[in-house]
Amino acid sequence: MSMFLYAVFLIGIAGLIVLLRLILGPTTSDRVVALDTLNTLVVAIMLLLGAYYERAIYIDIAIVYALLSYIGTLIIAKYLQGGLT
Repeated sequence: MSMFLYAVFLIGIAGLIVLLRLILGPTTSDRVVALDTLNTLVVAIMLLLGAYYERAIYIDIAIVYALLSYIGTLIIAKYLQGGLT
């Protein structure tokens, strides 16, 4: 097994733990942080798979996904603060 796939496997296990926190989080803030962490792990998996398969499209998709994730996190934070009506 390649080191890339081993890293993807470990990140996947971390993603399952974060998914558990997302479902069971006691507060909304915990769930938002877990969602942001899960998005970061997905970006890391995309980058590793792009390097493993030597496909630049995975890296491009990861960049766009990270940008959309960042914007989504900002919107959720603004909503939780009470800024969006």
